[in-house]
Amino acid sequence: MQFSVDDQRLLEQIMMLRRDVRGNHFNDRAISDSDIDKILHAGFLAPSVGFSQPWEFVVIRNMSIKQAIADNFKRENGMAAELFEDQKHEQYVKLKLEGILETPINIAVFYRPSPEPVLGQTSMVEMGEYSVVCAIQNMWLMARAMNIGIGWVSILDANSVKETLNAPQENKLVAYLCVGHVDTFLDKPELETLNWKQRKSTDSSVYQNSY
Repeated sequence: MQFSVDDQRLLEQIMMLRRDVRGNHFNDRAISDSDIDKILHAGFLAPSVGFSQPWEFVVIRNMSIKQAIADNFKRENGMAAELFEDQKHEQYVKLKLEGILETPINIAVFYRPSPEPVLGQTSMVEMGEYSVVCAIQNMWLMARAMNIGIGWVSILDANSVKETLNAPQENKLVAYLCVGHVDTFLDKPELETLNWKQRKSTDSSVYQNSY
């Protein structure tokens, strides 16, 4: 199958308009099981080192479990706020950085290491985790194409999340995703709009042959 220039432009638009959605932009509209299945299927289509497919997903609808994760976030976020000073601290405490309770679905994404050697992972062990990140990006782009928002919550104690979800000891939490319909997708990433950081230019980060 060959793709057209229009297909390329559409894919670029989806990538450009993907957003890390925060709790203040989700609404209470339900998400169907078929939509969640489609988003998860996109994850399963991701590339993986040695075709190992080392991802596992926990789909969370239970409010008491979500509340435990939200409490985890609150503790970690309070400590994180103290790491920033002056104007950054003032900005930080005003940010809504998750949508754990606001979204109908949370998805915890885990890396499950293989007990056997994995082709392509023998020198760079971290390639397994990178494969899981590819799955997450696939999910994020599919969700955006479906006009569904995803927010990635990283301000969490991962071991506490594992305990809450009864995850196997060997599993590693890679992502905790909040999934829901939104009132709007912002034109630009929120942190770019707030001047927290600016988008890098290609020239600032691409080198030829060596640094």
